Amino acid sequence: MANSNRVTIALVGCGNIARAHWRGIRYHAPHMEVTAVVDADSERAAAMADRTGAPAFDSLGEALAKGDFDAVDLMLPHDLHEQAAVEAFAAGKHVVLEKPMAMDLESCDRILAAAERAATVFMIAEQSQYWPDVVKAGEMIEAGAIGEVISARASFYDPLRTDPNDPIPWRFQLRRSGGGICIDGGAHWIRPLRMWFGEIDEVIAVLGHPVANMEGESAAHAILRFANGVTATFDALLTDGVVRPDDDFHITGTKGELVIEQGREGRLLLYDEDHPHGKVIMELFPGKVDSYGFELHDFSLAVLQGKPLQASPQYSLGELRTALAIYRSVESRRWEKVW
Repeated sequence: MANSNRVTIALVGCGNIARAHWRGIRYHAPHMEVTAVVDADSERAAAMADRTGAPAFDSLGEALAKGDFDAVDLMLPHDLHEQAAVEAFAAGKHVVLEKPMAMDLESCDRILAAAERAATVFMIAEQSQYWPDVVKAGEMIEAGAIGEVISARASFYDPLRTDPNDPIPWRFQLRRSGGGICIDGGAHWIRPLRMWFGEIDEVIAVLGHPVANMEGESAAHAILRFANGVTATFDALLTDGVVRPDDDFHITGTKGELVIEQGREGRLLLYDEDHPHGKVIMELFPGKVDSYGFELHDFSLAVLQGKPLQASPQYSLGELRTALAIYRSVESRRWEKVW
C-alpha cells in the first residue's frame, strides 16, 4: 500500500489523455509517482515509458502481476472500463477511472460492487469538477451575485481531429463508446450545471449526425429541467467545419448574468446593474489544462489521508444518466426522467 507521502500509480492506456494526466501529475500532484505504464500498442507504451521513466507493460494483467504500484489510472475505451476496473479492484488497487464509469447502468453497478468489496479508493475522473472558472462561478451563484437563477445555457463545441491512420476511431463506434458526444465530451458541460443547480430531473432532446462516419451523435440540442425548477439548454457539436467560437456557459439570474467564454484562454464575466458592459472576474484559465493534475491530487489525498473526494463515483452517474435520458428522449420524442 501507499506510504505516508506518496501514491505509486500505473497509467493504463497511453493515448492523448495519458499525456495530459502525466503533465498534471508532474506539476500538480506532488504526492503521486508513476511507476508503470500499460498499453497494448508497444510503441505508445514505450513512448510513455520514455516520458515517465516507468517500466512498460502490454496488458493490465501483466502489470498487476509484475509491476509495483498502489493505484491504477484507467484511460481506456468505454467498453473496456468494467473489465479493467474489476480486475484492478480484485488485485486490491485504488482506481481512478476516466468518465463515463461505463456505457450502461448495469455495468456501473458491477463496478461499484467490485469497489465496495475492495474497500479501496475509487474515483471517476471528471476534470470540469476542478475548472477554476466553474468553481468560482459556483461561489458567486451561492453568494447571490446574480440573484435567483432563472436559466442557463451550455455550449459544447469540439473541432474534428482526424488521424489518417485511424479513420474510424473507437469513439465513432457505438459498441465501444456507448453513444456520441453527449456521453463523452459533453459530460464536461453537464457536470458544471449539476454543481451549480443540483440534479437534473428530466430532459427532452434532438440529435444530429453531421460527421458521416460516426455512429453516435455528433450534434445535440437538449433542454434540461432541474429539480429546483431551473432550466438549461445544452448544445453540443463535433464538426470539421469552421464555427464562430461560442461562450461555454451563460447563467442568467434575476439580478444579472455570469458568462464563461470558450476555451482555456476565456474569461469569467459578471453582468449586473453596476457592470452593464461586464466585469472581468477571472481571465486566462491555465487551470483548465491543469485540472487533470488537480483531480489526481484530490485522488492522492483520498488514498493517503482518507480525505473525501470532491465528487464520489456515484455522483458521476448523473452525467451518464443525463446522456442516457437524452437518447431515450430522441426515441420517444418526449420528456424523459433522468433518475
